[in-house]
Amino acid sequence: MSVRSQRFPGHTAAARGLAACHVCGKVAPVDSGSCPRCGAGLHLRKPKSLQRTMALTLAACVLYVPANLLPVMTVESLTDGAEASSIIEGVVTFWTTGAYPVAVIIFIASIVIPILKILSILSLCMAARSNRRPIGATRIYRLTEIVGRWSMVDVFVVAILVSVVQLGTLMSIKPGPAALAFCSVVVLTMLAAHTFDQRLIWDAAGEQPDELK
Repeated sequence: MSVRSQRFPGHTAAARGLAACHVCGKVAPVDSGSCPRCGAGLHLRKPKSLQRTMALTLAACVLYVPANLLPVMTVESLTDGAEASSIIEGVVTFWTTGAYPVAVIIFIASIVIPILKILSILSLCMAARSNRRPIGATRIYRLTEIVGRWSMVDVFVVAILVSVVQLGTLMSIKPGPAALAFCSVVVLTMLAAHTFDQRLIWDAAGEQPDELK
């Protein structure tokens, strides 16, 4: 039972032994073990939420290094030969050629957002272990879920270029190993945010019911 439930018994569904099904949303006694509507298992909180979130986030941190250091795509042309470029090199190229909006969009979506999302998820895990005010952490969680998917912009650009720019022996574009690593980072951070149970933040804070509104 959470700290908040111990201090204010009866104010929460968990304190009354009720759990919402993670599949269909039906509220039922957790002692029944399974949802009476869909048969899924009932839990007061997502099982091993923090452990899974931290594991996925650490895996994203490991893959973030090759995602930025390895070539994200290779351009092969008849005149210049094969030229590989990383995400950073692509941003620099767009900036030096005067395509400032494209450079800024790729820099924010491919570099800034993944870093901020990883830091946000780590801060959420820390908030679930502390007793600080949960309102700010809840806002961070909602923002993380909203903006995280936009990190796929760079992967979409590479996919479009690979499918469109195929001029036979004149020019062709092939995806590099960084594209797979970067896509894995985005997917892992999205899964980390999904497996995190934000109710743990409120459990750790132990706020009074009036303050939770």
